Parts: sequence; structure tokens; C-alpha cells
Amino acid sequence: MSTTSPTSRAALGYGALLTIGMIVVIGSALGFQYIGGYIPCALCLDQRQPYYYGIPVAIIAVLTAVAGLPSWITRGLLIIAGLMMVVGGGIGVYHAGVEWHFWEGPTTCSTTASSVTQNAGDLLGQLNTIKGPSCTEAALRILGLSMAGWNVIASVILAAIAFLGAKKTA
Repeated sequence: MSTTSPTSRAALGYGALLTIGMIVVIGSALGFQYIGGYIPCALCLDQRQPYYYGIPVAIIAVLTAVAGLPSWITRGLLIIAGLMMVVGGGIGVYHAGVEWHFWEGPTTCSTTASSVTQNAGDLLGQLNTIKGPSCTEAALRILGLSMAGWNVIASVILAAIAFLGAKKTA
């Protein structure tokens, strides 16, 4: 016979799904960068921040459900993680708008991507001159959407999972 309540099982399930989803999204972004060779722009890196902060929060939400702590703690953590995904989606909308030239991007985005040096002795000299790729051009489009656009979709889905989990945990 199980000693966990249905609320605790729901929190555990939604928290685990949220955690896995966030890890898959950020893992995909890192895979495109390190395996695929797509250098992220400044806004691409900004879009990753909610995941970097949200994954530990989601993991803690799972642990609080496993430990049987009061449901308000798990619910609060799921809400925080959901809000982080809303922020990530907002950054993605902004970035996609910059790529489609709906509005101006930040001045921190460069216009060209220089190659990384192959000479370790010259690495320090090039650190001040090498800039990342422009935020205004999508490096890759899949089914018409850039990575920023796909991040919006992923963020909305993950936020919905987090908020639904919080509601079921109530």
C-alpha cells in the first residue's frame, strides 16, 4: 500500500515532467552549440538563463514532493519554475521579433561572427576582438521557426506543465 497522497504523486509527476522537459530543451541548445557548431548570440544566451535557474527549482520541487513536505512548498516551487518559463518565453518572443526585424535588438549583439582562433598564444589578444553572431539573423530555421521561436513554444508548454502541477498540488 502506498503512503503517498494523490496530491503528492501529482506534484511528483508534474515536477519530474517539468524537470525532464527543461533538461531536454537546454540540452538541445547545448547540443546545437557544441555538437552542431551553432554559436549562440547574446539573446540566445539570455534565453538559457531561466532554464539554468529553473532546473534546480524544479528538482527541489520534486524532492519536496518525495519528502512529503507541505504541499504549499512544492506548489510554490512549481509556480516559481513556471514563472521562469514565462520569462524565458518572453525573451524568446523578443529575440524572434528581433530576427524578423519587428523591432531593434540590443546593442550588445554584434553584426558578424568572427572565427575562434586556432592559436592558443593569440587567444588572449583576440578575446577583445571576437564577437558572437548577430541577434538579428537566425542561424537555423526548422519548419519556419528559429531556435528562439521554438524556445517560445517550449517555454509555454513547460510553463503550462508547471502551473497545472501547482494547481493539482493545491
